[in-house]
Amino acid sequence: MSASATTAPVVLTAKALLLDMDGTIVNSDAVVERCWREWAESHGLDPREALKVVHGRQGYATMAILLPERPMEHNHAENAVMLARETADTDGVVPVGGAPEFMAALGGLPHALVTSADAALAAVRMSAAGLPMPGVRVTAESVSASKPDPEGFLKGAAALGVDPAECIVFEDSAAGIAAGQAAGMRVIGIGPRAAAHAPTAHAPDLTSIHVQPTPDGSIQLTLTPTA
Repeated sequence: MSASATTAPVVLTAKALLLDMDGTIVNSDAVVERCWREWAESHGLDPREALKVVHGRQGYATMAILLPERPMEHNHAENAVMLARETADTDGVVPVGGAPEFMAALGGLPHALVTSADAALAAVRMSAAGLPMPGVRVTAESVSASKPDPEGFLKGAAALGVDPAECIVFEDSAAGIAAGQAAGMRVIGIGPRAAAHAPTAHAPDLTSIHVQPTPDGSIQLTLTPTA
């Protein structure tokens, strides 16, 4: 169901929200694409093909797709270099539309950050975007497998003490949406990348999403159609 393709608001209820970071609440596309374009060119790869798979995954997992014959230890080593580069580059990092109001509305409600970034990169980007860091967060160091594996979202739900079926994931990428679905969760797709991957509902950004606590302690989300 698409929030932009219906005349009626989409209303969903959850016990907890699990939020991806890049592309979902933080717009870091400028940095991500700048770094990965240069990486692809340095390895003789087509940057356009690299950018098709980079979003949502940890760097080593992207490298494994693009250089399938290369030993994984090389990917992990280069990923550490890439993370340091991305952490040092905040030029163009801004909040996704509506993210400041959305995050403010979540204050006191059960939610967690579930990102493929490591803790240092997550802290830098959330700060650069002027967004509050959730108290519960699952970063790259917390998991043994990258999205689209569901491990990160399942760990987020467990940390909040909420059944996966009672969680709603916010994601922008194919890998992230697949991870949320594999975890048995509903997924709200945010932004242009998400629309093609069959999320439970879709919104162009966070401006059209209203968050309201319910008397029983749940979270009600209302997605208002956009023109």
